[in-house]
Amino acid sequence: MSGVEESHEPPVEQVSEPMASPAQSGQQQRNRNPLALVVVAIVAAGMLYFGFHAARRSGAGRTPGVGGSSAAPDFTLESLDGKSMRLSDLRGKAVLLNFWATWCGPCKIEMPWFVELQKQYGPQGLQIVGVAMDDSSKEDIAKFASEMGVNYPVLLGKEAVGDAYGGVPALPESFFISRDGRIVDKIMGLRGRSDIEDSIKKALDAPPAASQAATAAAVPAQAQK
Repeated sequence: MSGVEESHEPPVEQVSEPMASPAQSGQQQRNRNPLALVVVAIVAAGMLYFGFHAARRSGAGRTPGVGGSSAAPDFTLESLDGKSMRLSDLRGKAVLLNFWATWCGPCKIEMPWFVELQKQYGPQGLQIVGVAMDDSSKEDIAKFASEMGVNYPVLLGKEAVGDAYGGVPALPESFFISRDGRIVDKIMGLRGRSDIEDSIKKALDAPPAASQAATAAAVPAQAQK
């Protein structure tokens, strides 16, 4: 006999993990899918958010078709008291022309501001004019305006007037018109009261187009001296 003892321990068997069945693999796939969808949704929402604010900074909120310092399209519309009102009859006043609707939530927020701003700047020559762009009856619009304490004319809008001002793609939308009938600023959607007030001051203080032309002609003449 040799000095080496033979080992009689049973050989160690390597235990392999059982392979997942197709049904289990499908279940795991389905478990991962909701998480992937959530991640995709978050990324998409972030892209939309930053894209929206980038568009606002780049001026995407401006209304196409009616540019700044262009003549405000004239129109004649019926007011709630049954009289006809023509925009050009307000020449000599600065006009805040506000397109709105009774169903428009943001419109309800800014209308009390308009009431206060009409009181504040009316003596300086401001006239706010509301144009109702919804299908409600005259009676319903009048009731709504009364409940909101509106102290400025409200006109019954027509699609042709909205089209003349670029289609009015969103409400509320406001145009700020100088005393000589030029659009000097516009706001689409809800903005802060201070923004609206700044645009009102711009309309009130805008020099007539003739004065602007005279000033532009005077600058080269002075430069030649």
